[in-house]
Amino acid sequence: MMNKNQINIICGTEYLSMTKELLSACGLSELIGDRKTRIGIKPNLVSASPASNGATTHPEVVAGIIEYLQENGFTKICMLESSWVGEKTASSVRVCGYDRLAERYDVPFYDMQKEKGIRTDCAGMELSICRKVQDIDFLINVPVLKGHCQTRVTCALKNMKGLIPNSEKRRFHSMGLHKPIAHLNTAIRQDFIVVDNICGDLDFEDGGNPVVMNRILAGRDPVLIDSYVCHLMHYETAEVPYITLAEGLGVGCADLHKADIRVIGQKMPSEIPLSRKVVEVQDKVEEVESCSACYGYLLPALDMLRQEGLLDRLNEKICIGQGFRGKEGQLGVGHCTRLFRHHVEGCPPTEQQIYEFLKEYINRND
Repeated sequence: MMNKNQINIICGTEYLSMTKELLSACGLSELIGDRKTRIGIKPNLVSASPASNGATTHPEVVAGIIEYLQENGFTKICMLESSWVGEKTASSVRVCGYDRLAERYDVPFYDMQKEKGIRTDCAGMELSICRKVQDIDFLINVPVLKGHCQTRVTCALKNMKGLIPNSEKRRFHSMGLHKPIAHLNTAIRQDFIVVDNICGDLDFEDGGNPVVMNRILAGRDPVLIDSYVCHLMHYETAEVPYITLAEGLGVGCADLHKADIRVIGQKMPSEIPLSRKVVEVQDKVEEVESCSACYGYLLPALDMLRQEGLLDRLNEKICIGQGFRGKEGQLGVGHCTRLFRHHVEGCPPTEQQIYEFLKEYINRND
């Protein structure tokens, strides 16, 4: 049975069998114990984007988890998740293949966008958490190791945002993201984490620029997992405030000196390349309390303009976020900037809509 400070890694391309081998090495069935335990599996289905694009959890990994559990006598299994604001979870489930998983293994998938929230005390911060979470005895978190336009990285801790209502997701951004993410994890306990590091996008949480790494990680401490992910992605843990905030609230340990990293099998993991596309374009943006979907579509659109040599011709800052509601300005993105002289409508507007709007604006004002 693996220790709380242990992180196991396995590499290869047979994702389903790799997952089962990894879970066996971790002694997951012994960790769970009672075969009547109600187990919830929480993937990352941020949007209707196939896992190969670098944004969502590979269904083969979740299939491996389900097969392992069923072969070890566990029958009370479900999947639960919600996509980000602006995307229907049902679309993500279909595009990502989770409807087929549910049918093949007779494991229900619960859409958290359809669940009511319950006001919950999260270490002194009241947050709304989807009711279904209360029915889970043992939660297996299956995030994607990837970049994030606002928090630099997203993995174990931030993936819990999929278990809160859409209205609460918007409120998280008005609260600054980091603090509510940390407090949320005091109320939703991750019992086991399986990290999909197969081909996550190192810059944008909605994918589009997958970086193939072909490995899966597993551990029990979400804070230690996220601290290790920062290290792998060439960030200092302090650069992602919700990690150290969560540590301070007793969620886990961020000290990598205490981590026991083990490689399962013969294939050794390679180093994740350094990528900073977000840094290269975000100085063109003035962001105040923007939702992840809106900001997440803006930055890839800016990167497209940068690659075409157009971004340097943009002289105005692009305003985005709930902080601009009711205010006037020159150039804005999203419904919150509807009073601006020039803005692209949508909640959120798509990456392509933003790109076309800004390209036309640049060419018209050049």
